[in-house]
Amino acid sequence: MNTKESFAVVTGASQGLGKAFVESLARKNINVILISLPNQHLKEVSEAISEKYNVKTYYYEVDLSIKENVLQMTVWLNKLFDIHILINNAGLGGTKKFLDASFGYIDNILQVNVMATSLITHQLLPNLLKQPQAYILNVSSMAAFSPIGFKTVYPASKTFIHSFSRGLHEELKDTNVFVSVVNPGAMKTNSDVCERIEKQGFLGRLTLLDPNKVASYCIDQLFKKDSVIMVNPISWLVMKMLPIWIKLPLMTNAIRKEIEA
Repeated sequence: MNTKESFAVVTGASQGLGKAFVESLARKNINVILISLPNQHLKEVSEAISEKYNVKTYYYEVDLSIKENVLQMTVWLNKLFDIHILINNAGLGGTKKFLDASFGYIDNILQVNVMATSLITHQLLPNLLKQPQAYILNVSSMAAFSPIGFKTVYPASKTFIHSFSRGLHEELKDTNVFVSVVNPGAMKTNSDVCERIEKQGFLGRLTLLDPNKVASYCIDQLFKKDSVIMVNPISWLVMKMLPIWIKLPLMTNAIRKEIEA
């Protein structure tokens, strides 16, 4: 496929897994458009990757929790670029007692994880369908396979992403657009995250992943047309085999340790 003038779009691209996705694509000589919040040094990240890998990069700073912002962004993308890869990586989590959660806390998670992912995919799909071959990768989570106390909204939003991706994959299977979903565990995105996960005990450490390895593996599997990418098969096996009456209190207790610590 000639990707010289077409682009991949990556949301949440300024750090962590999103930045790792951008670098993995750039190593494959794929041009990238980086999407992230303002004040995340996105311009510097974009320019550094363009210079290092000799690919074209553009960036767009936006708060994806606001629907009007998402629509404006997709209009800009569709007007200026041919897009053959969309990676919906941006997502919000959090650990909080539901009673203590503010309206804004709940709304932000749902707007970014559910609304933005759905709306970006919907608005860019006509563009993707115009390409000879196109790919959509949605980032879900191991949390999609179990509800968790003290993280009530986040796992529910990731269950949506998993279900949405599987359904869209089936709907588009006879087109040129291939849809995949990845369900990673927690990742070593920064020292604060690593410290927080360590407080969860053995269960938290079991799922801790390197974002660079995850991104590289995901891109390879995406191009191999793997519709459900599992980067941590041990965690996946545990989550699939354990009945809900065991894994729900087990995971909730791990998160309670994080809160208490």
